[in-house]
Amino acid sequence: MLLKNLIFVGFLVFIPVSIAAFLLHWSALIIFLTAALAIVPLAAWMGTATEEIGVVAGPSLGGLLNATFGNATELIIALVALKAGLIDVVKASLTGSIISNLLLVIGFSMLLGGLRYKEQEFQPIVARVNASSMNLAVIALLLPTAVNYTSEGIPEGVQQQLSVAVAVVLMTVYGLTLLFSMRTHTYLYEAGMAEGAGSDLEALAESNLFSDQPGQTPNLWLWVGVLLGTTLFVAIESELLVRTLEAATQKLGLTALFTGVIVLPVVGNAAEHATAVTVAMKNKMDLSVSIALGSSLQIALFVAPVLVLVGWLIGQPMNLDFHPFELVAVAVSVLIANSISSDGRSNWLEGTLLLAAYAVLGLAFYFHPVVPGMG
Repeated sequence: MLLKNLIFVGFLVFIPVSIAAFLLHWSALIIFLTAALAIVPLAAWMGTATEEIGVVAGPSLGGLLNATFGNATELIIALVALKAGLIDVVKASLTGSIISNLLLVIGFSMLLGGLRYKEQEFQPIVARVNASSMNLAVIALLLPTAVNYTSEGIPEGVQQQLSVAVAVVLMTVYGLTLLFSMRTHTYLYEAGMAEGAGSDLEALAESNLFSDQPGQTPNLWLWVGVLLGTTLFVAIESELLVRTLEAATQKLGLTALFTGVIVLPVVGNAAEHATAVTVAMKNKMDLSVSIALGSSLQIALFVAPVLVLVGWLIGQPMNLDFHPFELVAVAVSVLIANSISSDGRSNWLEGTLLLAAYAVLGLAFYFHPVVPGMG
C-alpha cells in the first residue's frame, strides 16, 4: 500500500509539467504523455474523496455517490473528447473501459489474490445479477448497430432518436439496479464484504489513497474541496490530452481505435484498478469483484447513455451505433467474465485466463486497420 501511495504521489509532478509543456509549446507527444500520467494520481484523489465523503454520508448516500462518481474521470475525458467532435474515440473508450474492468482488473485481482490465498470466494448471486445487467447492456449496444447494418440508408436522425430512446431505458435500468442494491436487496451485497473492516465503503476507503486513519471520522468539507479541486484539474488535463491525441498517436504509431480502447481506459481507471487488486490481495474478493463489475455496469448503463444525451444537447450527436469489432470484443469479455465468476470462487489460473483474453483482444485492436472516420 505504501508503494502504491508513493507512486501516485510521484505522479503528481506531471500536473505542472504537462501544463508547462502546453504553455511552452512542447511537442504534442510530450504533452499527451505527461497529461495522461497526471490524470492517474488525480483519479486516485477523486476516488478517495468520493469514498471518504461516502463514509460520512452513510451507506445509502455513500453508495449513491460512489455509483455516480465512480467513473467520473472517464466521464470527464469522454465529455471533453465529445465536445471536440472525437465521437469514435469516445465510443472506443467506452468499450475499452468495459473490457478492461471485466478482463484486466478482475484478471489481476484473481491472479494476485489467488497466488496468496490459493482459492478465494465471493457472492455468486451478486455476480449473476451483474451478469444479467451486462447482458442487457450488450443487447442495447448491439441492436442500434444491427438496425444500421440490416437496413438500407437509415437516416442519421432516426439512428439518433433510437439511441436516445435506448439511453433512457438504460439509465432507468441503472436506477433500478441502485434501488435493488441499496434498498430492497442490500443484504445480498453486504454479506461477506465487511469481515473485520466495518462497511464496504469503510473498507474501500481504508484501501484507497491518502484516506484518513481507520477509526477517525473523515473531514467532510476537506474531502468535498479535494473532490472539486481534482475534478477541475482532471478537466484541464483531459483538455490537454484530447488536444494532442491525434498528433501523439500518429507519432507513437498507434491507431485512434487502439488508443481509445486500450490506452485511455487504462489511464482513467488506473487508481480504481490498483484499489481492486489491493483489496483482492487482502482476501476481500467480494469487494474487488464488486468494484470491477460495478464500474463496468456504470459505464454501460450510465456513462454511455449520459454521453448520448449530452452529445444530442450540445450539437455533437453521438449514437449507439458502435463498430462491430468493438461489439464482438465486449460480448466476448462479458461471456468469459460471466462464465468464470458464476460459481463465486476464483483462483490464479482463472485470473490468468482473463488476462490472456485481454492480451489477445489488445493485440487484435493493435493490428486492426484504421477504422474509417477514426483518423
